[in-house]
Amino acid sequence: MDGNFALASDEGPAPEGGRRAFRLALGLAKRAIDTLYPPTCLACRAAIGAHGALCPRCWSAMRFIERPYCERLGTPFEQDLGQDGLLSPQAVADPPVFARARAVVRFEDGPARKLVHRLKYSDRAELARPIGRWMARAGAELLADADLLVPVPLHPLRLWRRRFNQAAALAREISQETGVTCDPGALRRVKATKSQVGLSRNQRAENVQGAFRVAEGADLKGRKIVLVDDVLTSGATLNAASRILLRAGVARVDALVFARVVTGA
Repeated sequence: MDGNFALASDEGPAPEGGRRAFRLALGLAKRAIDTLYPPTCLACRAAIGAHGALCPRCWSAMRFIERPYCERLGTPFEQDLGQDGLLSPQAVADPPVFARARAVVRFEDGPARKLVHRLKYSDRAELARPIGRWMARAGAELLADADLLVPVPLHPLRLWRRRFNQAAALAREISQETGVTCDPGALRRVKATKSQVGLSRNQRAENVQGAFRVAEGADLKGRKIVLVDDVLTSGATLNAASRILLRAGVARVDALVFARVVTGA
């Protein structure tokens, strides 16, 4: 159908009647799909009016991260101090390797955690599209002059067990939404690390030490890169990946995630 449509458009504008018929056919097809697969909330699966959305209850339960927040870590401040570009005490005491981090929502019990777990563990790859769109909006300032999106890679063994990399799926959707090039192969995970769940901050950093390597032949020197992942907890993984990229001559590394853990806020 795509080829025929392209050929028709090359020959000149389609008649108005043909356009109306095409729109009608699309509308009928959408209604048929909605009848067979009624739209449900991405988090709780309650019936809603359109695909790829949350119900009002889950939407109101999402704790979206908005300004004012720390310029480096993207963690929200409890109060609006009336100034832009402020840093949190954590960012001053223990600055990250990456330049800036941005997230859509706090990672806590509720819809955000459900969405992350379903994307990562439950073969719900279709969640990448709406989540990626939210991330594109939350990270607009990072993406405005970015040269490349680089998803945090999985080790080949974990990728084989899980069957897909959720960070790569999100990066592709962000690329489609913004036009920023995505290169899933620029960074490789060469160390099979154990899960970070349950580890202390120091243990997390030690666990991912030496885990990443820039892919052979990747031309990253002087480029501004946005690392993409689903969740930011301690920042150990993103710090380790950023360090390797900066050593390879990358001009700047920012981090964009769907959800991040917020403590003391």
